[in-house]
Amino acid sequence: MSKLTRARAAVGGLSNPSKMPGKAIGLPAAECKTGSKLARIAGSICADCYALKGCYQFPVVQAAQYRRLAAIDSPTWARNMAVAVSRETWFRFHDSGDIQSLTHLEKIADVARMTPNTRHWLPTREKKTVRQFMREHGVFPANLTVRVSATMIDGSAPDFPNTSTVHADKAAQGYQCPAPDQGGECRDCRACWNSKIQNVSYKQH
Repeated sequence: MSKLTRARAAVGGLSNPSKMPGKAIGLPAAECKTGSKLARIAGSICADCYALKGCYQFPVVQAAQYRRLAAIDSPTWARNMAVAVSRETWFRFHDSGDIQSLTHLEKIADVARMTPNTRHWLPTREKKTVRQFMREHGVFPANLTVRVSATMIDGSAPDFPNTSTVHADKAAQGYQCPAPDQGGECRDCRACWNSKIQNVSYKQH
């Protein structure tokens, strides 16, 4: 078994979202600290969460997501994640689920530092955790773009360096994600990973 294979097994495996230019890691959406609460609020971005339905709810997918969730507590998680994503040019935390704690976010930042040739994107609704990280550690590694998401559809972008919103009836704020016009795929767009783009707005779907 290769070092890469062992590392990916140790973190519970990676996911391979079809629209993305690279791999990702997915956690159970039901375990989102903030998102699980927003899912019960009409008009919130999480109210119709894609990761709480469809193929994300298949038993084999759920089992993999909970393996990944449990693996985060390992003291070797960051090192194994760094090896697991070392061949990726573009990587996403998370295609489902969200950060679980400040310690989890600190470990993700460690992964980014250990993989300088990989561009990481982390969408999150955990505003308090991101603020705490920034108070204690300052900026994120240059190759890690943390986008704090608005909570409501057509809501304003939160006050962070990098953000995302979802638009339905209102115009897009900032850069509009082109995926709806590209078969639901990123293709050559890398805006989400680009920290120079302050806000990315996604069309509700």
